[in-house]
Amino acid sequence: MAADDKLDDYPHEIDEQLKGFESSVSTVKNMLNTLVAMPRNDLDQKLDPLDQAKLDLMSAYALNSLFWMYLVTQGINPREHGIKQELERIRTYMSRVKDITDKKKAARVDKAAAGRFLRNAFFDPEKKTSKKKAAASKTPDAAPAKRPKKS
Repeated sequence: MAADDKLDDYPHEIDEQLKGFESSVSTVKNMLNTLVAMPRNDLDQKLDPLDQAKLDLMSAYALNSLFWMYLVTQGINPREHGIKQELERIRTYMSRVKDITDKKKAARVDKAAAGRFLRNAFFDPEKKTSKKKAAASKTPDAAPAKRPKKS
């Protein structure tokens, strides 16, 4: 009966927030269990260097965020703690990795194809026929010589 009194000893206005918090904690726990279940060497072999960097940054950010929450539960202001600078440092690295990823996804221009496209887009058929007429008038009307047959 004393345990029931302690459970009812909190403001019921925060019930929804507590349920959300419990759901978030269980989600984090499931993700961590999945991540810890696979040996790190196997994981590193399956990932390319960019994905490894993403995983490392995500892990560091998650751990530092959890430490931030721990400091809050202990009554310590995390904004005055060194954890704030650490989180900012990790965020800058995350933005660098994002920039690299965006550059990889960006479209690349094939210069030769673009040149052909522009040349053909500005094609003037009258210029081409006048060039052919000029070339034809310079050469004699004689038939081309035949090559001897090979035996």
